[in-house]
This record gives sequence, C-alpha cells and structure tokens, in this order.
Amino acid sequence: MTTSPYHLPETPEHTDLHDMRGSGAAQRALDYYLKEDMSARDVDEAFFTIKPGISQEEALVHASDLLRSAAATAYESASSHQGNHRDLAFSVVYLIDMAKAMVERSLRATEAQANI
Repeated sequence: MTTSPYHLPETPEHTDLHDMRGSGAAQRALDYYLKEDMSARDVDEAFFTIKPGISQEEALVHASDLLRSAAATAYESASSHQGNHRDLAFSVVYLIDMAKAMVERSLRATEAQANI
C-alpha cells in the first residue's frame, strides 16, 4: 500500500468561523432564520391581499379564472419544449386542470345551495 505524495495542510485550531461567533451580523442572521417571531411576516406587509367581504362564490370564480390563465401559460410553455421539459410542463397543465375541476365543482355546489 502506498501513501499519497501530497501532504494535506494542517488546519489551524483558530479559524475564521470561530471569529464570527461574536459577530453582530452573524447573530442577526441567526436570529432572522432561526427565531420564529423575528422572521414572521406581518399581515400588513402582504404584497397581495383579498378584498374584505368577498363572497365564497366570487373567490372561487376568481380562482377559476387564475387557474385557466395558469393552464394556458403552462400549455404554451409545454408546446415550445421537447423531452423532459415538455413532459414536466404538461404535468403542470394536468395539475392545474385538476385544481380547476375542484374549484368548478365547489362553484356548482355553492350554486346548488343558493337555489335551495
């Protein structure tokens, strides 16, 4: 058995990582990523909000429209690709179509309850 002609450098006991333990920036990063209350997003900071008082039926109609747009986008993307990328894009179309069917089923149930 032969040994490697290359000698590994010895690692010093005191590294740059040890120097960062007392760093304020490192502590803030750890607080941000590890403490739930520090990284919880405020409701007021939401980029997209739903109009207060929207009915369930209106929300489902809007969700159905969004899913139709997403399916059209995914279908166009699938049409311009080949191989695995095409298969993946068509699988997204299929998932969107399933979600849209569930939303439309919910809409029909909502309409049926309203007619009772």
